[in-house]
Amino acid sequence: MTAEEEIWDRGLQSERTRMAWVRTAVALSTGGLGAAGLAVRHGLPALATAAFALSALCGGVLLIRTRLRYRRVQAALHAGRPLDAGLDALLAWLGTLGVVAGALTFVFTIR
Repeated sequence: MTAEEEIWDRGLQSERTRMAWVRTAVALSTGGLGAAGLAVRHGLPALATAAFALSALCGGVLLIRTRLRYRRVQAALHAGRPLDAGLDALLAWLGTLGVVAGALTFVFTIR
């Protein structure tokens, strides 16, 4: 067995990475939807609701893209090409910033 075969576990790295993206996407989408619902029910400014809704949207898009991303990562790893997570990382950051913006709006508008 060569050194490369010893560290390569055929697909498990990609599977773990996929599960991490799924957890991130589910957290953004469910957290964003729940927070947007609370913001609407408690009469918070529309900015908070929009920020939380943006987070939910980003999480939903990430969740849909996980299968495509998994296939791209597998192909890149087996071909020895570098990985590119540009759009997915941007969506994750946008979703996170939406949560932060909504939370800050919530904190600063509490009476």
